[in-house]
Amino acid sequence: MTNRSVYTARLVELLDTLATTQDEALDAVAHRCADTLERHGLIHLFGSGHSVIPTLEAFPRYGSFVGLYPLNDPRLMWHNVLGPGGVRELLWLERTEGYIDKFLSHEPLDDGDVLVVYSHSGLNAAGIDAALYAKVRGLFVVAVTSGASLARPTPHSSGRRLADVADVMIDTGVPVEDAIVSVDGWDRPVGGSSTVVAAVVSHEIIARTATVLAGRGITMPTFVSPTVPGATLSSNDEVFADHERYVHDARGRSLPTLRSGPGNQSGALIAAEHEEP
Repeated sequence: MTNRSVYTARLVELLDTLATTQDEALDAVAHRCADTLERHGLIHLFGSGHSVIPTLEAFPRYGSFVGLYPLNDPRLMWHNVLGPGGVRELLWLERTEGYIDKFLSHEPLDDGDVLVVYSHSGLNAAGIDAALYAKVRGLFVVAVTSGASLARPTPHSSGRRLADVADVMIDTGVPVEDAIVSVDGWDRPVGGSSTVVAAVVSHEIIARTATVLAGRGITMPTFVSPTVPGATLSSNDEVFADHERYVHDARGRSLPTLRSGPGNQSGALIAAEHEEP
């Protein structure tokens, strides 16, 4: 093995483990997502920090479709390394309880929807609070996280990890330290892997959900490259219009919940945090 291929080879091992150990969980998620889309519900995707990237990869992306709804908060994505909008601010915010419900309170999360939460450690408050918030509202919650972190103590006041709250966990198989290449002469590993594997999980869910829907005779407006036969430069204008209508309808259904206000929702969240697993 050459030094040039060592990262790729290790990553292939992780993806092979994902394929061989998570097939049942991925199929269960795909069927639940298909059920939600068949009812015109939404598949929400949430992450913070690097875990935002798998949500961006889900939609809009060539090969993805209407009904996928990334929940992206600019405060949870850095646009600076240091200073305003930098990593230190983000790390503090994603580890602080009581913020996420303020962000989610204006989003169209509805009973019967799906929420996919990405978090390598599964221990940050942002992901756990998002999952707790969704569970109160009747959503089916999927955790995309590392099983290697399940032995680590949780700092969350509920005493729970993301995987403890979720209905289904998809184990990325990524080691706790994330980086997967040891280099002679260096005392720390290099080559982060969690984001790459999580992005693959996004596309695995998308592809399997489409397959389930097709078996039911259902197709969704799909974001497409103009290089695909039959597609044009304007094809995605139609997809965006369908997306806007789809989300508008979802907001209408969730309006009673949105009107209840962040204060009431925070109370429900606090109650959920202290329920027994």
